[in-house]
Amino acid sequence: MSATPSVGTKVNRAPSDRRLYAGVAIGTALIVFIGFAQTYYLKVLFKTPQLSLLLHIHGLVMTAWLVLFFVQVRLVAVHRTHLHRRLGIVGAVIAALVLVVGTMVALSQGHLYLMENEISSEPPLVFLPVPLGFLLLFATFVTAALSLRRRADYHKRLMVLSCLSILPPGIDRLPLDFIHIADRLTLFGVNDLCIVICAAYDAFKNRRLHPVWVWGGAIFVGLQILTLMMRNTPTWLRIAERMLK
Repeated sequence: MSATPSVGTKVNRAPSDRRLYAGVAIGTALIVFIGFAQTYYLKVLFKTPQLSLLLHIHGLVMTAWLVLFFVQVRLVAVHRTHLHRRLGIVGAVIAALVLVVGTMVALSQGHLYLMENEISSEPPLVFLPVPLGFLLLFATFVTAALSLRRRADYHKRLMVLSCLSILPPGIDRLPLDFIHIADRLTLFGVNDLCIVICAAYDAFKNRRLHPVWVWGGAIFVGLQILTLMMRNTPTWLRIAERMLK
């Protein structure tokens, strides 16, 4: 027979979890908003160049994902888990759009820079595996989170990793001097630091390091190393050139 808490008994509802996931939702949204303020969210104020329809759709889809993540975190915090599960269907659709539209943007922008000799910080053939790598990480973590949706401890941490996997473009555009002069390795390191902070906070509060942080972090670092190793190789450059042309 299970014991029922009596009136006045304080029930532990894991406030540390709520702080972690709310912090990730808010922090991710702030980084993306600040990073893309000049070119997207507040572009009217900064008078930056007009965007193509595809880039507008991309911005809308990515914003929808971040808003939904915040809403889902809040629904769990107020114990509206039934609605949280129903919105999960919407989340799956938006996640698919993130992958499709994100891939289209990466290829179209790379094609533009390649064909028109647009000035960019990195040659398009060398840069292409970076955004594609972010999308691969996102797809991996979202798929795993949906597959393990009945195991809440795995599901929620995998969703955090899915958001952190698409954070680098926002980090790359933050108006900070050290970001502007940073190389790709440094930016990967900043992204990894976000994961380490989340994992450390979670481990401190729960007195154990959850397996998701271990293998999820390993996937992050492994793909980053693979990207840095392969993106200048002749084999990849041939593949990328075919993709962009």
